[in-house]
Amino acid sequence: MKSFLTILFLLCLQQTLWAQDSTIIHLQHSPKKATKRSAILPGLGQAYNKQYWKIPLVYGVLAVPVATYVYNNDLYTKTKFAYEARIQEANGDNSNVIKIDPTLKNLSAGSLQSYRNIFRKNRDYSIMWFILAWGINVVDASVSGHLKEFDVSNNLIMQVTPMKSDLYQQAGVSLQFKWKYTK
Repeated sequence: MKSFLTILFLLCLQQTLWAQDSTIIHLQHSPKKATKRSAILPGLGQAYNKQYWKIPLVYGVLAVPVATYVYNNDLYTKTKFAYEARIQEANGDNSNVIKIDPTLKNLSAGSLQSYRNIFRKNRDYSIMWFILAWGINVVDASVSGHLKEFDVSNNLIMQVTPMKSDLYQQAGVSLQFKWKYTK
């Protein structure tokens, strides 16, 4: 299974096709492929766009919500268990009180309930931030895919210049785009 996934991954990265007479046919760059690949696996769209420097950034951004999810989920389960043990203790069952985490033993049931709710809320926010970061990764791959063929030569000029309007007696800023056509 692992070798199958490796071969499938390598085939996804393939960008040239060889015909039977061993000539190479280069395929057009497709923004749709970059978007789909980035939606399947974060960073794969950036690799397709040949923006390899973005891949560690993508995984770094995705690692933050994952780490906060793990942290908050661990504390959520500990405070949930401690809260339930305190409720059982109030009802006369002391069997789970000794299993409470030592850092939480001195807290009341109300405090444990409050902490439990905070950790659950933060855990859920971590999931939301992960989905948002993944979406930004897909949008970045799509936009970069569309701008892959964009002309950024010296024939394109943008100028920002101050201007004065005699008609309205006002000063302002003028933004001009120019395109030089040379053969």
